[in-house]
Amino acid sequence: MNSGGSALSLRRWWRSVGFAWAGVAHTYRSQPNFRIEVWAAVTALGLTVLLRAPLAPIALCCALVLSLELVNTALEAAVDLASLERHPLARAAKDAAAGAVLVASGGALLVGVSVLGGALWSRLT
Repeated sequence: MNSGGSALSLRRWWRSVGFAWAGVAHTYRSQPNFRIEVWAAVTALGLTVLLRAPLAPIALCCALVLSLELVNTALEAAVDLASLERHPLARAAKDAAAGAVLVASGGALLVGVSVLGGALWSRLT
């Protein structure tokens, strides 16, 4: 398959960005959990800026959760495409990918509470 030119080609890079953005947009349209996570990230990032708290840990956690949800969606689609029949290994793969999102979400919550909790408490009292 022709790669469309040099790996350093700006045109090729923009084309790749377009494909990636199409994946994000499809996931946003088709996955309710991703929409919830996007708006939770927007809220967390807005609160971080409002409270003048450290942005990096919150942004990193948001990116991690959203990225894992995208990977989870891709894995589920690939497993569904590979076999229409139910199979214990397919279920294990899907459950493990969903578990990765759950673990990252729990970690993000802990980071959010530790980074934003004190700043929010100070503002409220």
